[in-house]
Amino acid sequence: MSDAPIPPDMAEPEELMWAGKFITARRRGRWEYVTRARGIRAAVILAIDEPSDGAPDGDHVLLVEQFRVPLGRPCLELPAGLIGDHDGVAGETDLTAAARELEEETGYAAAQWQVVGQFYSSPGMVSESFTLLKATGLTRVGPGGGVEGEGIVVHRVALAELATFVAAARARDIGIDVRLLILLGGGLLGPGA
Repeated sequence: MSDAPIPPDMAEPEELMWAGKFITARRRGRWEYVTRARGIRAAVILAIDEPSDGAPDGDHVLLVEQFRVPLGRPCLELPAGLIGDHDGVAGETDLTAAARELEEETGYAAAQWQVVGQFYSSPGMVSESFTLLKATGLTRVGPGGGVEGEGIVVHRVALAELATFVAAARARDIGIDVRLLILLGGGLLGPGA
């Protein structure tokens, strides 16, 4: 159990302010926040493409770039998607959704999967959680790019060059998803940090 005190706002009833097909806006006390409708969560994939036959180019990570309407610009992200948001997939597992999304978005399938854990991306404003899954043993099985209308661009980036790649994307006014800190974190915590 946490030692953090529970704020008095939790004693207030939760009010539904607005509901759409995928999100709802709610209020509890002085807090306004957004939740996913129908209890939908997300799966986020850390897809590591290892070199084959001892190739000297090192490990790569698969990133996706797509236009995000709330930002008004493209965003560089880890592949991800909603769990159970398609008709006929009630009860879809995190792993099933992650495998589907990895193939749809990047055109790769993974031989090995590891569930890293559940995380919250912006807990002061959004209640949405996501399950982070690590995918390895990648094989190219299709073109990627997402489903119709998503317009996803796939990037296979050497881990050793990731910071430079992200800086170049930022210089082109591409938004950078906070989850990329998973990969950049080692450099942020290195000597002199």
